[in-house]
Amino acid sequence: MAQFLRWYNRILQTHPWKTQLLTTGFLMGTSDVIAQTAIEKKEAKQIELIRIGRFAFLGTCFVAPVLRTWYNILEKAITSVGRTVGLKKVLLDQMFFSPCFLGCFLSVSGLLQFQPWPVIKAKINEEYFKVLKTNYMLWPAAQLITFYVIPLQYRIIFVSFVALLWNTYLASQANKNYSAPAV
Repeated sequence: MAQFLRWYNRILQTHPWKTQLLTTGFLMGTSDVIAQTAIEKKEAKQIELIRIGRFAFLGTCFVAPVLRTWYNILEKAITSVGRTVGLKKVLLDQMFFSPCFLGCFLSVSGLLQFQPWPVIKAKINEEYFKVLKTNYMLWPAAQLITFYVIPLQYRIIFVSFVALLWNTYLASQANKNYSAPAV
């Protein structure tokens, strides 16, 4: 394990952007495998590979870039020194970023599934507040650790590992079947 961590740290130092993108994509794909097997109880032959690829793509091309940008913004915006720096970042993260990010996540996920907008909208209306409430049960504590303990270059990987459970939940929510409401 120590050898793996040294190797990972080396590639993170030399290729931080690519490493963070690919790590997040891999872990999100893994989350969907867990969602399909552990939550949805699918047999190996029932596992939807396209869904795993879609979730990995979502992690690589949407989640990781958005998180990396957000963490860099927080780092530049809150430059004061002291015990309240992490708390300020958590408050901004949970009051502003999380509500917006979750809505965008559900929308982008639906678009990647080629769902029509009325179906995406129905899913957001049905799931958004439930997902946001669940977010508040996990992420404030995780983000306190992130902002107080984890150095900036390791935040995405730390959050990605915490998100393994979170993304398993999100994968199961994002892949529920909804139909467009009758007009």
